[in-house]
Amino acid sequence: MKTLILGGVRSGKSRLAERLALESGRQVVYVATATAGDEEMARRIEAHRRRRAGEWLVVEEPLAVGRVLSEFADQGRCLVVDCLTLWLTNLLTEADPLLLETERAALLKALPALAGDILLVGNETNMGVIPLGEISRRYCDQAGLLHQALAARCDRVVLTVAGLPQVLKGPSFGAPGAMSGRTPGGGVGGPTPVRR
Repeated sequence: MKTLILGGVRSGKSRLAERLALESGRQVVYVATATAGDEEMARRIEAHRRRRAGEWLVVEEPLAVGRVLSEFADQGRCLVVDCLTLWLTNLLTEADPLLLETERAALLKALPALAGDILLVGNETNMGVIPLGEISRRYCDQAGLLHQALAARCDRVVLTVAGLPQVLKGPSFGAPGAMSGRTPGGGVGGPTPVRR
């Protein structure tokens, strides 16, 4: 099952992804795309770290998400990518202007063939005022295009509002086969490795 989870800031989208990962009963690989560019972001990253299950394998990858998913996807695993829009920001601010298109294409190409459960988390940013700056408008355009392309390739698309998941496409939660149907608690055991 491939699930795209969208929502605004503090909408509950990451918590939903984490809950679904736990409920999958599979070994969880958490792909973190954030980089601590300032103290406030460092605090956000630390809050996410404290909330995650200790036995999850964590891969910190700000750019090559498609490659990491291909490397770690397996029938017995649930992969969580949090978050797509931070990943997009990382790519937009890279010196190489072609990197965004290259990495976006790699993710979209890899996704259909990935085994196991895949949970992709992203901020829905395009429901308000159009920003004034060129880079902000480009970010909103790219986020919208990325979410549309991913939604077309995912089995389920969820919009999270005020902590309430609204299924836009695919099976509702609790439906047979909605994730893996296995019991909670699968993990790798031992300390959580972190790769930079």
